[in-house]
Amino acid sequence: MSGTAEDTAIESLDRKAAAEELERLAGLIAAANAAYHRDDAPELSDAEYDRLKRRNAAIEARFPDLKRDDSPSDRVGASPSPGFAKVRHAQRMLSLGNAFDAEDVADFIRSVRSYLGLEPAAPLTFTAEPKIDGLSLSLRYEDGQLVQAATRGDGAVGENVTANARTIDDIPARIHGAPDVLEVRGEVYISHPDFAALNARAEAAGTRTFANPRNAAAGSLRQLDPAITASRPLRFFAYAWGEVSAPLADSQLGAVERLRGLGFATNPLTVTVDTTEAMTAYHDRIAAERAGLGYDIDGIVYKVNDLALQRRLGLRATTPRWAIAHKFPAELAWTRLEKIEIQVGRTGALSPVGRLTPVTVGGVVVSNATLHNEDYIAGRDARGAPIRGGRDIREGDRVQVYRAGDVIPKIADVDLSARPDGTQPFEFPALCPQCGSDALRDEGDSVRRCSGRLICPAQAVEQLKHFVSRAAFDIEGLGAKLVEELYADGWIREPADIFTLRDRHGPGRPTQLKNREGWGETSARNLFAAIDRRRTVPLDRLIFALGIRHVGETNARLLARRYASWDAFETAMSAAADRGGPAWEDLLAIDGVGQVLATSLVTTFAQGAERASMERLIAHLEIKDAARPATEGSPVAGKTVVFTGTLEKMTRAEAKARAESLGAKVSGSVSARTDLLVAGPGAGSKARKAAELGIETLDEDGWLSLIGDG
Repeated sequence: MSGTAEDTAIESLDRKAAAEELERLAGLIAAANAAYHRDDAPELSDAEYDRLKRRNAAIEARFPDLKRDDSPSDRVGASPSPGFAKVRHAQRMLSLGNAFDAEDVADFIRSVRSYLGLEPAAPLTFTAEPKIDGLSLSLRYEDGQLVQAATRGDGAVGENVTANARTIDDIPARIHGAPDVLEVRGEVYISHPDFAALNARAEAAGTRTFANPRNAAAGSLRQLDPAITASRPLRFFAYAWGEVSAPLADSQLGAVERLRGLGFATNPLTVTVDTTEAMTAYHDRIAAERAGLGYDIDGIVYKVNDLALQRRLGLRATTPRWAIAHKFPAELAWTRLEKIEIQVGRTGALSPVGRLTPVTVGGVVVSNATLHNEDYIAGRDARGAPIRGGRDIREGDRVQVYRAGDVIPKIADVDLSARPDGTQPFEFPALCPQCGSDALRDEGDSVRRCSGRLICPAQAVEQLKHFVSRAAFDIEGLGAKLVEELYADGWIREPADIFTLRDRHGPGRPTQLKNREGWGETSARNLFAAIDRRRTVPLDRLIFALGIRHVGETNARLLARRYASWDAFETAMSAAADRGGPAWEDLLAIDGVGQVLATSLVTTFAQGAERASMERLIAHLEIKDAARPATEGSPVAGKTVVFTGTLEKMTRAEAKARAESLGAKVSGSVSARTDLLVAGPGAGSKARKAAELGIETLDEDGWLSLIGDG
């Protein structure tokens, strides 16, 4: 994990550069998730995708308070396709954190031991199994009968593919000796011989061939006609479970063996290991045997074997603490950089994109690559230190490409020996290519931004696209392309214009929507109806839709839960403008809200033009207040709790999670607004400050007694 240009760049990022990079990565990874999980048309290899997520996680680890509400770390997959009925999973289908070398695996083991409070010498066993590169599927059995099959979707809601799953030979329609309710989870895949035969038949018939077995498996399972699925050679490996009415076993390995006994195919290469050395040795052995396995894998999965320990470790937002995927290295390819283009994003950031001579990398054709910023192109990091040995990137260069995460791959290196004569260093624009405004770069920032704000069409259009996106207002029929067209024609310029569209361009108006090319009375009526359905909106969606920098879905939900209503939220943001009073302290006391996010919020609400735009929008909406957590009877609901010192009966992470589940707000610092301090041995300055402020202080036993865990 060290020694690469990418790592050097991360270490050199200042706070502004880190925040901008996290914003860029969030957009790239969201698009990649949609392409991979929803559209079955990935544009990047898994290794390249993992590299982007790895970079995102590394920046978040270095700047934890900059973590975005729409952080890729908090998201799984993509929203389900509208072609299938939706299924809400009884238990979320999570993704896995990634390890890329032995050091990462050792860090994983240390984190597990630390969370559980285990000494380094205490025994701890893991299972190890190949990570199948296919499509995740959850099978629900009730009284032994298969009643539902669903894809992962976005982790919470997937697609109902029950009829298709019934056609797969590896999936039994009925099982015997199982718990009354059992959700079996695993991976649908196609073997290498079957994939070759499938493509041979398609080629002979003159129909479309598949790029790789994963695409073929996903496309086959997600057919609207089950007969097509039945004609495809799909297989299924079971390796996990969701909701279950009775335990399958006491251990991960025992549970997998139980699934095999129930008639499911499980991977025979699954073993148990108990050291970093044993894990990496298994990883290296399977990597060497990878080509002969007969199916695609992209790494090894390690899981804590003891299920009681798994329950203690619990889950993060999208990943379990008790499992990790040890991925295989990325694939590389060389091609020609034909042109460097500058794109302007929603926040005005000028982002360079390389247009490539198309090249296949890991089974996917790549024609674009991210170039990050002007320093990266020039061969230096944000502090001026050389990267790639100081080699700059120029149009016409022969470049090495790897699919580094999402939609846009990354350029890893430049072949100077193949550089054409007469090429010149790329001159990064000082003016916005969209509106001609000055493109400014603040001191210490790696990103140049257009100063045009509301007059810049690129920023306005991207803001509108964000506003109507799936996680925001999700207006059916009003997609990115139509937003661009309506903006270009002057029909919408800000979000409020969407809700006056019928008044200005509805029936009887001189310029009617139904008269536009490609539109008719029915389609226009449907769009107006879809807009009307979104006049009532939950508070968290509205906050996210405003497009405030650093406010993603997760933080929007945090803010909505904290303030409950739009009036309270708006009043608090205005009151926090002094960045020193109670409202500012309340904002910073929200777990997950740091200085950067708080500053972005209050700065936005202090801008006259943006505030006026919000008010015009709000006039057309009915905003649903956020529901408070169901914490009736909790002695700490609504209270702010601080933990300090050493806890002896639970780890700090377990204590924090328990307090939040009871409706408490956990803060890292003591202030006049702190209600309770829980102090273990070694408590220092926080305990002294709490005493000075007269804040109630409990030891660990007192805390456990208070919450009923004593």
